Amino acid sequence: MTRRGSLGMIGGMAASGLLAGTAASAQTMKLGSPTKTMYWVASVTPCNANGQFDPGAMQAIMQWHRKSGADGVVVLGTSGEFASFSVAERKAIAEVVLKNKNGMNVIVGPGTANITETIDLARHAQDNGADGLLVIPPYYFNTPPLAGLTQYYRQLFDAVQVPINLYHIPGMSEAPITIELMNNLKQYPHLAGIKDSSGSAEGYAAFLAAFPQLNMRCGTSNNLEPALNAGMGTILADGNMWSSRCADIFKAYRAKGDWKAQLQRLRATQAIMRPATQGTNTYAAMKYVLGLQMGGPRMYTRVPYDQLSDEQMASMKAALERVQREVA
Repeated sequence: MTRRGSLGMIGGMAASGLLAGTAASAQTMKLGSPTKTMYWVASVTPCNANGQFDPGAMQAIMQWHRKSGADGVVVLGTSGEFASFSVAERKAIAEVVLKNKNGMNVIVGPGTANITETIDLARHAQDNGADGLLVIPPYYFNTPPLAGLTQYYRQLFDAVQVPINLYHIPGMSEAPITIELMNNLKQYPHLAGIKDSSGSAEGYAAFLAAFPQLNMRCGTSNNLEPALNAGMGTILADGNMWSSRCADIFKAYRAKGDWKAQLQRLRATQAIMRPATQGTNTYAAMKYVLGLQMGGPRMYTRVPYDQLSDEQMASMKAALERVQREVA
């Protein structure tokens, strides 16, 4: 199956009856957060000009998101360039974050292409106080079979007790999280939910219908409205640039205010910045705009990603100034 073909699998399974048997069980689920409707930032990992992890900048990022009103932070996900760091480096990054939670809920990404290192990183996160895990399927492999994926995740669920979220991002992993896979794992009380970064509205709707008892977090801002309508949370890379604007949506929701107006404010902000970031490296752009707002040192990406040109930085700085003028 092709990468694009996998994106349509969830909707097809919903139609074929694989949604059956997903009612909430009698067991108490360990979702890893006091409420489902929370906003997590899919955080970048700051590096210095030499490409080395910058722990001081990471501490400042944690303080920034807390001040901005984020409920939590996800570290070492896609936005955190997790695959660019060694196991030892990933442990060091997680430790810095977990020592600087500042009252926020922290989810760590321990996923690798092999179960041994994934379990090692998951246990490390659990032992250092992570509130949950976000686990991508073993990547690189071309559409591994359901039985193999089930066994991979079962070994992980048996090894740790911290709440586990499955990471649906088939465009990167080549392996989708399917409703059938979720059903194969639903006996585990620490199956917390998912992050759906596919961007598929149809697929996300199928997830919401199948597992209302879990936290079926959206990972793209286009699915924020159905997520909130269903009482679910989100993990957003947009939070790197626009943390307070993302947080304001959830603050308004919990206060029973006009959260849709806050969502439109975020979308207006994104629309202004989008032309300035087109053709740039996403991670470099997020780090640059975040750094401008924090007033801290510049943060760099790791190879194989490149850095921003002077022209790109000037364009993003001008767009940020426009946002600050025009989107109150």
